[in-house]
Amino acid sequence: MHDDRLHVERRIDRLYRERILPAKYAARVPLAVEVWYVPDEPVPVAEALAAQYRPATVGEPWGTPWSTAWFRVRGTVPEQWAGRRVEAVFDLGFSGGGPGFQAEALVYDADGTPIKGVAPRNTYVPIANPAQGGEQVALLVEAAANPDVMVHGFRPTPLGDKATAGREPLYRLAYMDLAVLDEDAWHLALDIEVLAGLMAELSTSDPRRHEILRALERAADALDAQDVAGTAAAARAQLAPALASPAHASAHTLAAVGHAHIDSAWLWPQRETIRKSSRTFANVTALAAEYPEFIFAGSQAQQYAWVKAHQPAVFDRIAEAVKAGQWAPVGGMWVESDANLPGGEALARQLVHGKRFFMDELGVECEEIWLPDSFGYTAAFPQIARLAGIRWFLTQKLSWNQTNKLPHHTFRWEGIDGTRVFTHFPPVDTYNSDLSGREVAHAVANYAEKGAGTRSLVPFGWGDGGGGPTREMLETARRLRDLEGSARVVIEKPADFFRAAEAEYPNAPVWSGELYLELHRATYTSQARTKSGNRRSEHLLREAELWAAAAAVHAGYAYPYEALDRLWKVVLLHQFHDILPGSSIAWVHTEAEATYAQVADELRHIIGCATAVLAGAGTVFNAAPHARAEVVDAADGPVFVRVPALGAARLASVDPPAAVTVAGLVLDNGLVRVEVDQNGLLASVRDLAADREVLAPGRPGNLLQLHADLPNEWDAWDIDAHYRRQRVDLTEASSVTVVDSGPLVGAVRVVREFGASRVTQTIRVRAGSRRVEVETDVDWHETEKILKAAFPIDVHADRSASEIQFGHVYRPTHANTSWDSARFEVYAHRWTHVAEPGYGVAVLNDSTYGHDVTRSTREDGGTTTTVRLSLVRAPRFPDPDTDQGAHRFTYALLPGASIVDAVAEGYALNLPLRVVAGGEGAAPAPLVAVDDPAVVVEAVKLADDRSGDVIVRLYESSGARTTTTISPGFEAGAVTVVDLLERPLPHTPMEPAAARLTLRPFQIVTLRFART
Repeated sequence: MHDDRLHVERRIDRLYRERILPAKYAARVPLAVEVWYVPDEPVPVAEALAAQYRPATVGEPWGTPWSTAWFRVRGTVPEQWAGRRVEAVFDLGFSGGGPGFQAEALVYDADGTPIKGVAPRNTYVPIANPAQGGEQVALLVEAAANPDVMVHGFRPTPLGDKATAGREPLYRLAYMDLAVLDEDAWHLALDIEVLAGLMAELSTSDPRRHEILRALERAADALDAQDVAGTAAAARAQLAPALASPAHASAHTLAAVGHAHIDSAWLWPQRETIRKSSRTFANVTALAAEYPEFIFAGSQAQQYAWVKAHQPAVFDRIAEAVKAGQWAPVGGMWVESDANLPGGEALARQLVHGKRFFMDELGVECEEIWLPDSFGYTAAFPQIARLAGIRWFLTQKLSWNQTNKLPHHTFRWEGIDGTRVFTHFPPVDTYNSDLSGREVAHAVANYAEKGAGTRSLVPFGWGDGGGGPTREMLETARRLRDLEGSARVVIEKPADFFRAAEAEYPNAPVWSGELYLELHRATYTSQARTKSGNRRSEHLLREAELWAAAAAVHAGYAYPYEALDRLWKVVLLHQFHDILPGSSIAWVHTEAEATYAQVADELRHIIGCATAVLAGAGTVFNAAPHARAEVVDAADGPVFVRVPALGAARLASVDPPAAVTVAGLVLDNGLVRVEVDQNGLLASVRDLAADREVLAPGRPGNLLQLHADLPNEWDAWDIDAHYRRQRVDLTEASSVTVVDSGPLVGAVRVVREFGASRVTQTIRVRAGSRRVEVETDVDWHETEKILKAAFPIDVHADRSASEIQFGHVYRPTHANTSWDSARFEVYAHRWTHVAEPGYGVAVLNDSTYGHDVTRSTREDGGTTTTVRLSLVRAPRFPDPDTDQGAHRFTYALLPGASIVDAVAEGYALNLPLRVVAGGEGAAPAPLVAVDDPAVVVEAVKLADDRSGDVIVRLYESSGARTTTTISPGFEAGAVTVVDLLERPLPHTPMEPAAARLTLRPFQIVTLRFART
């Protein structure tokens, strides 16, 4: 046989594009269109129904950036369309960009009830099937003129800020029509898409490829190109045998799950996500009514809450779909948060608030975490997940790795404490699949578990406001259910997939430790004020719960359940994986900074009320989990005090171990001696207790280093390794002056100016503390730069320890392997620690996450381990003014530190002692006490069920097995070990007077103390 394959394929392609696709709608008539432009922010439908409209025409420009236009459309179904399937079809002026990144709309009926969303590739709204001739059509279209922020790639754009986006219309109305769907032509197009897509992925040596080719050729012969409507059925008949041929017995099974990944903010503000969620969820519920086999997986309780508040009719349809088994709430988290930067308690609360919403509102308990798009995953997650009743974990983002490919798609992920969770990583390498032949084939070819597992999951649907799954995708799934040459595509719930995958693969391999994304490493640093707001909020929430609980137990204070619940949800929302990482438009981060300020004000008010009830004035409160003996800043000046862990003490000065002396630029408190040189650099930090120098010979500490920082792409997200090769050391100071000269505090202030920026640092030593604090104010006006602070430490460390949630991880300081080399930028929470046997040093921070740790050998043979903090960046996309302006933060060097010291001092730096000045009265006893410094109390609160029981969450922080006693400071009854949702776990109740616990390394335990 002659090889005419390419000729036939080109023939099919042209017929499909030029004749069959345009024949989808057999007839069209324009709708009459009127428009009302909303003056500013979006309005409810009731206001739009009452508005004054004017006539609009096809071709009319509309939509200044971020504006809303309401189109009122009317029409009549022609008599000759009686009995046909009639739809309204809309093109708002869609560009060639992807769905979800341009204009979108929600269509309502004449009474204001939402029907369905409209977006590119999902442009129809059903009218009638079958239609009645003369039927009147009246619809209201809420159209959002969202700009395509990425239309010019990663170049700076003013579109991400409403104030700078301009007033020129973005779109031109293309059409708003009534149309008859020609089902034969539409199904012919779908048949060809599936078969041609499958054929393209098969080898030219595979007979099945050629069988499909000849079937397509016979269909083309049966089709009259000038009468597609009249001959489509005949062409379909020629394809039927090819579509009926069953899959091979060994075919891979793809569990297809409808999905619509919606970023809770990113290249649009939160208010637009509220509308994107409503449009998409309206689409999905409409689709579920048409396709009984359809199952949709929706994550992020926050988005459900938004829809319930703003579109209750859509939420009611969701509830009905859940009951019908067509909608699966998944993930169990308040939002799909970043999975590196939130604190441990915050990740726990993501699951608590998310799972509770789904249980209370929809009667569903999620058993999986669903985080396809976060930028790496903390090694604490397996234990946190299991303690929330989670059995399975799903992610996909690691397919974006720049260097190394994760060797598994189905595995058990082991956390730092040894807990394992069954994990799947969809080999389709996308969470927005369209079920095309290419993607289905890629999933099969890419699947790493061949020979051991036979199934994988594919989330399908357009995300980010693109409308989610389409009817075309569901038709494709029907054709791929059992088709020779293809994987079997089975629509099923994620839980059903996980059960089957776990059952067939009981000995799945284990991946131990963090799931580090070899990309998007700059998300540890970008938008420093957002990150600072998060860190401050987490610690203020801790304080508010602790002191409110103490006041409730000791003094009958009314615990502020509603306020704390609301504030937690605000903070959890802002931990979304494009807000906290700093990868959103300017609008999002401007709002975030303002929101964090409001949160701080409210929490300080709660703390103030609770502490006033507890002890009135003249008291020092310590919310940290370790006792403190340190200098506190009081109204009349610094005072040295001793305060118990989680407790309070009278504001009465006690003698420090030694006074601080200041001689020139040398600060000495008997524990450390710090020499500042004439340029304001740390020339020496001597640990007097250990009698050794901390800094490497000839290397200054606290050296600010300015790097050029232009990644290849993804500006706010990425820092590429080449940044290290362009560096300026900021060694010159504008001024160096002594500002505190003892006896409790000694400090030197250093001012540096460079470019258009200014850094003012106060290097401070306090009586009784080994911390060398560097309080930093930055007025930052650089472009495409990153500012780092370097501490070259004289220790031979082959690894560094970095605090993560409920523990720490070790990472090598060398780059032996490609996996080690790829970790050239890492994150830490409150501290990073480097050590050699017998001696360690920690670098603490109060709001910085990005770090790098390297090791070098000196000419004298010694080893220098350099710890650097990434302070601020200046990328120009998507926010061209990222990090510009004022920043304030503190970091510190802690000589002679063990891991336990680093933990304690990290909490102390982030939880300053709180002074209620003046007055008299006894300080209250701590609500709970622990007798082992390695056991950290992370949260103290009243039980969510409002029983008045006290909840105490603690963990082992050093990585060692330990036994400890937890003593309540109140009359307690039974003590129960509970999960994160405060439900009893299968443990024997403990003695009420003192709960004795043996903890494995990094174990998290939550205790419930009944009150008598």
